[in-house]
Amino acid sequence: MCTLGQKDVIIVAVGYYLRYNLSYREIQELLYDRGVGVCHTTIYRWVQEYSKILYHLWKKKNRQSFYSWKMDETYIKIKGKWHYLYRAIDADGLTLDIWLRKKRDTQAAYAFLKRLHKQFGEPRVIVTDKAPSIGSAFKKLQHNGLYVKTEHRTVKYLNNLIEQDHRPIKRRNKFYRSLRTASSTIKGMETIRGIYKKTEEMERSSDFRCRLKLRY
Repeated sequence: MCTLGQKDVIIVAVGYYLRYNLSYREIQELLYDRGVGVCHTTIYRWVQEYSKILYHLWKKKNRQSFYSWKMDETYIKIKGKWHYLYRAIDADGLTLDIWLRKKRDTQAAYAFLKRLHKQFGEPRVIVTDKAPSIGSAFKKLQHNGLYVKTEHRTVKYLNNLIEQDHRPIKRRNKFYRSLRTASSTIKGMETIRGIYKKTEEMERSSDFRCRLKLRY
């Protein structure tokens, strides 16, 4: 049996939960089968603590984006009430950022777009749905000197990529008991998924370059 201070056990336990659709008890059983005795409540505390750390480290590294962004929100149920997860990806499908809010309104959209601008600057194009709150927030930001050279498109089919990108997080819609718990957990899930997407994109690019060298 292990002690709770072992880093490799924490990494494996947190990684299992954030990457795969497993419960805390299922991870407890998986670790026990490998000779590691950890209570599911301890795994829960690890996930809550280290998800936030992973997210902030990822944010520091995640500074580049494609010229075109896609932004949308999806529904997350917390303690029986619907909340709204704002998400943004670039044209390659790489995650830019996420933000969980209680309301879907102009203030929330404005704050999320402002966060994106602070981290990535201005894209040439932002694609969203036709939600009045997003349109109002975008106009307000332009009035304040942000996104002045950015085109805002609201053509529905152009946003299919991010709507499909919602699916993994919606499939893993857990029974969250508080906004704080949901926010920490989703940050961890989105961070791990964002890292995997970036790794896969780099592998595809590397494979493409190798094929070009072999061909020419």
